[in-house]
Amino acid sequence: MTALHISTAFDSGAIEVVSLADPADIQLNIRSDNASGFAQWFHFCLQGAAGQAVSLRFLNAGQCAYAKGWVDYRVVASYDRQNWFRIPTRFDGQVMCAEITPETQSVYFAYFEPYSHERHLDLIGSAGASDSVEVQHLGQTLDGRDMTLLRITAPDGAMPVAQRKKIWLIARQHPGEAMAEWFAEGFLERLLDADDPVARVLLARCVFYVVPNMNPDGAVRGNLRTNAAGANLNREWLEPSLERSPEVFLVRQKMLAVGVDLNLDAHGDEVLPYNFCVGSEGNPGYTPRIAALEDRFKSAWLGSCPDFQTVQGYARIQPGQSNPTLATSWVAQNFDCLAFTIEMPFKDNADLPDALTGWSGERSRKLGASVLLPILAVVDHLRAIT
Repeated sequence: MTALHISTAFDSGAIEVVSLADPADIQLNIRSDNASGFAQWFHFCLQGAAGQAVSLRFLNAGQCAYAKGWVDYRVVASYDRQNWFRIPTRFDGQVMCAEITPETQSVYFAYFEPYSHERHLDLIGSAGASDSVEVQHLGQTLDGRDMTLLRITAPDGAMPVAQRKKIWLIARQHPGEAMAEWFAEGFLERLLDADDPVARVLLARCVFYVVPNMNPDGAVRGNLRTNAAGANLNREWLEPSLERSPEVFLVRQKMLAVGVDLNLDAHGDEVLPYNFCVGSEGNPGYTPRIAALEDRFKSAWLGSCPDFQTVQGYARIQPGQSNPTLATSWVAQNFDCLAFTIEMPFKDNADLPDALTGWSGERSRKLGASVLLPILAVVDHLRAIT
């Protein structure tokens, strides 16, 4: 019989092995981020269990950052790291148990379908092949990785570039929220499709600034919410620093240099099984103009994408009670613009569930592509009184 082995020696690998003596009772702990107490992300490979009934017991699930996220959650698995599927999972309030009888000697498990750094680099490379794209190097992370921005607009057209609206998409401030970069990939794929009429109109009217991965260090390290220094980037926007949060510092610096008319910040939510977005209603500078733009954007998305909804989401923030350290709050306040945090589920979309995959990378890609229509619905109104 082949000896059991668990490996995390790869991009975003993360788990702690407590006991590997019995395939029917593999005991694990979910590892915390490298420099903070957040624990929720896992990604590992089990070897040597083909044909055996395997039970994975995550002993500290009840002590993780978002323990409620395990309710109705199912672990994702893959044999080839390309095709991911959900496996039976249960949570008793303390321990989470997932079960599978592997078909091959190697099977991978993760909190959500991973988005690797290699795929990130491939995304930058493929986008950069377009005549509409300028790849810009903003600086480096604490681990020395590139902070890369894609500036995208039609190289010609009736409207001067200086008059085009400035549309930003940033993704994956929280590195374990891999669905955010899948979202960015789908967004870019459609935006750069020369045969898509929506994309062609938007490229003629807008300059897009896209940061597909705001936190490459945290992603490679297998962190849930923080960068190499333990900073939660979506709490750093008021006073970022090159020493603690260079990722936010560099992107914010670029925003201040070029301006923002619309900002979308893509995330994932551990608990809620829905796609939704969060605006800036708690900001001191929130106005009827911004409220009308939010309504127009959400109405257009509702009318064009059944995976999006507005019934379920976070409680509405009271006026003046926003957190100014969040990207959406800071950007909306400082640029007097439309800004949204987009949330996708780790579990499934309860409105359109998929028993095999749950919410997945591919479904996140489709959602990213779909957001071009609500952008089109608001682009001519972003600086108009409505």
